[in-house]
Amino acid sequence: MKINPNISCPCGSGKKYKKCCAVFHKGGYPKNVLSLMKSRYSAFTLGKIDYIIKTSTFQNDYDDLKSFSENCEFKKLIILDHTEDSVTFNATVFCNNMDNSFTEKSKFIMVDGMWKYESGEIL
Repeated sequence: MKINPNISCPCGSGKKYKKCCAVFHKGGYPKNVLSLMKSRYSAFTLGKIDYIIKTSTFQNDYDDLKSFSENCEFKKLIILDHTEDSVTFNATVFCNNMDNSFTEKSKFIMVDGMWKYESGEIL
């Protein structure tokens, strides 16, 4: 999928995608969990499944992630709280025209000097 680098970044930063999450999707690495969380949300929005897998501590099913990304419309990300190793957020998501929005507290862990998604608790 060809993505216009001048679109507003899906993470909600207000920046252009090319100056925000694209930096991470192209190989840069977030220095904190908040940037990682936002870049993962953008990756789901834009179908960057390899990035989702790369930034997780566990084995993901590529086809399941791709299907979720392709069949859902990611409308909005709201960060509710964050600490050094967790982010609580609300994602407004519609799948097959049904509201599947959720609030999650994501936990992250440092692996070989890089933050990675470890787990999430739906609140």
